[in-house]
Amino acid sequence: MMMMTPNLSPAHTVAFTTPSTYATRLSPLLHSRNWTPLWCPTVTVHPTSSTHSALIHHLQHLNQFSAIAFTSRSGISAFSSALSSSPPPSAAEFIIAALGNDAELLTPDFLSRLSPRVKLLIPSSPTPTGLVHSLGPGSGRRVLCPVPLVSDLHEPDVVPNFLNELESAGWVPVRVNAYETKWAGPRCAARMLETGRVDGLIFTSTAEVEGLLKSLGEYGMGFEDVRKRWAGLVVAAHGPVTAAGAESLGVKVDVVSSKFGSFEGVVDALDHFFTLGL
Repeated sequence: MMMMTPNLSPAHTVAFTTPSTYATRLSPLLHSRNWTPLWCPTVTVHPTSSTHSALIHHLQHLNQFSAIAFTSRSGISAFSSALSSSPPPSAAEFIIAALGNDAELLTPDFLSRLSPRVKLLIPSSPTPTGLVHSLGPGSGRRVLCPVPLVSDLHEPDVVPNFLNELESAGWVPVRVNAYETKWAGPRCAARMLETGRVDGLIFTSTAEVEGLLKSLGEYGMGFEDVRKRWAGLVVAAHGPVTAAGAESLGVKVDVVSSKFGSFEGVVDALDHFFTLGL
């Protein structure tokens, strides 16, 4: 009797450049498509003693704020670690805003340590601009923005633009460096370059793109050399913000996920592209 085989995608090798905090979520999604994940982190993300101290300082004055706007999962994690001993804000209602699946970290225990009355905002468009729109008019209120301190790389426009948009909406944004995003070093592209074949490459942030380009430069290469090495390489970006950042650095993006509240969107988009290309 003929045995039926599962309808799986071809065994493509797909590289991705996320820090470890996101790799554990993206890698299983690639495995589920019968692809070979190739993790090549080009940035590291972690809190430092100085970023922790900065958070503690602002937590001690949390009653001066009406809202907190989280632009990343790492920001929520760092904030939660610093939250153990802070007085609740005195505002009648406290607003917490976060993007897409990042909101999974905003547990009832987390929220209760901030205020007995929390209004949770998760914009339908999981972008910094979507956060601004969900917050609405600020009317002079203060919003705390836990964002990354970028080291060894240029800070992408994402955070400065976000703070400017908040200000234009009438908020008083207060930036706090909640964690550090740092270049993973000159050899961070090595694992990818030592691989025989790479069919897809996923970026989830502009910093990852710059980190890869910087490492390629250490090998005397540019991204055009990567394209030549692996003809047909498909570059995928997790959302339009990352795509725009990559393009600004000279990296042409082939696939942009339209559903970017989670990594499933970029994996689906890449799968669709591979299928059309067969």
